[in-house]
Amino acid sequence: QVQLAESGGGSVQSGGSLRLSCAVSGAPSGINALGWYRQPQGKERELVAVIPRGGSTNYADAVRGRFTISRDSNKNTIDLEMNSLKPEDTAVYYCYVYKWRVGTWWGQGTQVIVSS
Repeated sequence: QVQLAESGGGSVQSGGSLRLSCAVSGAPSGINALGWYRQPQGKERELVAVIPRGGSTNYADAVRGRFTISRDSNKNTIDLEMNSLKPEDTAVYYCYVYKWRVGTWWGQGTQVIVSS
């Protein structure tokens, strides 16, 4: 059974930093992509950053240059370093892993609140 568990969310002032971590267990081999989405209150879920298999890391325009995604294969974690946070970064952040023709697995989400 695939399980993802996010941690590291919280409240921070504008300009501050947070580091989110996602612990992954039970994932099948051959994952095609992993990364982070976020969902602001009352809005749709949106891509934040993704590490595709065999490809280059991609970021949403809104976070490029401020956020950094990384993967630790030894610890089975997906991390998201968030710097220069803005109030518009306030959202619930979800990590995910995707395997083609099998499915997508999501964490339960972690809340990030950035105050001005």
